[in-house]
Amino acid sequence: MHDIRAIRLDPDAFDAGWAARGVAAVARDIIALDEERRAVQTALQQAQSRRNELSGQIGKARGKGDSATADALTRDVEGLKRQIADNAEADEALGRRLRDQLAGLPNLPAPDVPHGADETGNVEVRRWGQPDLSGPSVDHVDLGTRLGGMDFDAAARMSGARFVVLKAGLARLERALGQFMLDMQTEEHGYTEVSPPLLVRDNAVFGTGQLPKFAEDLFQTTDGYWLIPTAEVSLTNTVSGITTDEAELPLRLTALTPCFRSEAGASGRDTRGMIRQHQFPKVEMVSITTPEQSEAEHERMVECAEAILKRLELPFRTVLLCDGDMGFTARKTYDLEVWLPSQKTYREISSCSNCGDFQARRMDARIKRAGEKGSRFAHTLNGSGLAVGRALVAVMENYQDEAGRIAVPQALHPYMRGLTRIGADEG
Repeated sequence: MHDIRAIRLDPDAFDAGWAARGVAAVARDIIALDEERRAVQTALQQAQSRRNELSGQIGKARGKGDSATADALTRDVEGLKRQIADNAEADEALGRRLRDQLAGLPNLPAPDVPHGADETGNVEVRRWGQPDLSGPSVDHVDLGTRLGGMDFDAAARMSGARFVVLKAGLARLERALGQFMLDMQTEEHGYTEVSPPLLVRDNAVFGTGQLPKFAEDLFQTTDGYWLIPTAEVSLTNTVSGITTDEAELPLRLTALTPCFRSEAGASGRDTRGMIRQHQFPKVEMVSITTPEQSEAEHERMVECAEAILKRLELPFRTVLLCDGDMGFTARKTYDLEVWLPSQKTYREISSCSNCGDFQARRMDARIKRAGEKGSRFAHTLNGSGLAVGRALVAVMENYQDEAGRIAVPQALHPYMRGLTRIGADEG
């Protein structure tokens, strides 16, 4: 959400930022709507003031026995009451239109975000590890099916497309990955583990920016709850509607949860396998910071995600997204892309975004410094640390051998109860 006062001060800057995100110039339309509303509010206040003034005069006239004047003033007051009601209704309608317009506009890109229309404008920042271009490159679907640990047919019979049933060693490997990531983020990176709700109300998904624009990407229950598309929703909303002492910041939270997405906008993309599913586990990181801390916190968050891939010894690259490829709420985003031998390319496994005060304004999340009057909006950041299903795919493909067996990365050995290889002779 944007501050209308800031838009009034520099409409060209907002139009330029929105233009980079594919939005036509709307700043002056918003200002005109705001001016119309403020004119109605002025008329409302004037009518209320006049009503109060006349009400006092009515009492004085009746006290003097001047019923004719009192009756005339009463008729004027009744007319003002109708005017007040009309103005109040208009104010509410204009305010709703203004809020709806502002709620549908994306965040402005940070000054150092590269310009580009789509992913081709993204900029690679660094790489880690060396992909093995000469090794086996069977994709995870064939690997998992041959091992008997990945059953898409059974999932389709009960749930339809974009689901999977994992069994035996692969089910344990997925669980190990999630626990390893969660332990590393809490024990080594200082995040506080949270077990949050998976069902949330409208205000929560509005606060983090999924509503109203992206409702079709979510799943909703028949009684109005939304299934979280990521734990970002639950974790960020822990500070909604409250003021946090700045001495407590940065507040770093993490959770391992199932995530649910309809993937309405992904028709025909990644229909094979586990890359894009309706239900998947993910470790999420969220930071609540001051505006002064947020840029450094963003870089730190990216490093926390990168550390997981390094420990798993998976080749990856870090990419700075251009303004045309960023998500709705982000002002700056880094993607981590892991190497997949079957596709001979890097695929996204984590996205870490600094949202500035965009989400905080939507959910009224404020911070306050001790001894100072007033408060200001927090900065919120979120990132995957990591997507567990995609990490499973990456491990399967990068750790496969010619016989179709999968070695377990050294970092996961403590979580696998002695299982170091998944395959015909597991052990």
